[in-house]
Amino acid sequence: MENRSYALMTGFFTVALLVAAILVGLWLNRDRTEMHPYEIVTTQTIPGLNPQATVRYRGLEVGRVDDIIFDPRVTGQIMIKLSIEEGAPVTTTTFASLGYQGVTGIAFIQLDDDRTGSPLLQSDPGHMARIPLRPGLLDQLEKRGLAILEKTERITDSLNNVLSKENADKITGAVDNISKAAVAYGEIPRQLQPALARLPALTSKMDQAIGSVNAFATSATATADNYNRLATSLQAPGGPIERASAAIDSLGGVTSDLELQTLPHVVEMADEARTSLRAVRRTVTGLGERPQSILFGAPKAEPGPGEPGFVPPTR
Repeated sequence: MENRSYALMTGFFTVALLVAAILVGLWLNRDRTEMHPYEIVTTQTIPGLNPQATVRYRGLEVGRVDDIIFDPRVTGQIMIKLSIEEGAPVTTTTFASLGYQGVTGIAFIQLDDDRTGSPLLQSDPGHMARIPLRPGLLDQLEKRGLAILEKTERITDSLNNVLSKENADKITGAVDNISKAAVAYGEIPRQLQPALARLPALTSKMDQAIGSVNAFATSATATADNYNRLATSLQAPGGPIERASAAIDSLGGVTSDLELQTLPHVVEMADEARTSLRAVRRTVTGLGERPQSILFGAPKAEPGPGEPGFVPPTR
């Protein structure tokens, strides 16, 4: 009986000692770091993020995820509860994004800041501060991948339209035309060979023509010099031009004498001749009407009105 009591007491003592050792170990290993609560509210997907996930600030571990729940006030919104160590530089410009560890795909919260020197973001259990969640690398890759796929689809549709049968026929025709044009261009050098062969002779003729032009220019220069000498001799004092001017002056004097002396006499003689001709005309006319006047003389003129013997005509 005493042996059994002794064994029971020993067992109780052993259990008590073990419990005490565990409690002492827990007390010694307890986390004495003071934590501040923060929360993230988002409508983005958070694949791979679980409670107790790590919170890192620019790669340094500063806290953990306490809980992930749906926002009871806004349908479809997710609330992520965080505990972050005191002294972590969480500021008013700090933002969060999802990061992933290696190939395991385990997500964690990555904190970063737009700029340094911003005011610290104060938070307490009664008024938890919110940190905005921005799209992570995978979200950005997903959005850009979708955009690239849409663009690829549009490009594919455009290529299908370009490579339609009608356009393919046009492209084939254009290639054929280009081939024909290339063949035609290939024939041009062969056709130009005769003309190229005649170029030396043409060049020689051009040289001869240029020589002839030079000789003509020399001759024209000599002729111009002769004309210049002739003009100089004509314009010299006592030359032909001066003698011609004197002759013209003499001719002008003769013309003036004719106008002043000879022409008035000529005009007077013309007037007398005109009067004589009128008298002859009257005589011839009278002889034509009365030939007997040659024998008997001209009849007496009948008296006119107011003269003696005038008899007025009667009807």
